[in-house]
Amino acid sequence: MVKLTVLYNLPPGADHEEFLWWRTTDHQKDNMSIPGVIKSDFYVIKQAWKNDSMPYCYMTEAYFPDMETFEKSFFDPEYQEKLAQSLKRIADPMFLISEEVVSEVN
Repeated sequence: MVKLTVLYNLPPGADHEEFLWWRTTDHQKDNMSIPGVIKSDFYVIKQAWKNDSMPYCYMTEAYFPDMETFEKSFFDPEYQEKLAQSLKRIADPMFLISEEVVSEVN
């Protein structure tokens, strides 16, 4: 499994409540419509352990079955164009692409 993690903030003056509405409705639907997406989660970061400040306030995760599916969907020019528009609503984004090595559930 491949996971895309995006850590980010809001630009100065952005409205948190308006952003939450957009992120949990329209943008969540957009994320789930990306070909190959298995699951998409959104988080408001509440604490940073062993750090005096929180470098990021929000996190999005999207899961894909494999790297080939992720790359085909994420790097598609049409998707990149939509992503560029969404990135105008956030600040300081960090995109992390990880591939699962082991997973366990209790």
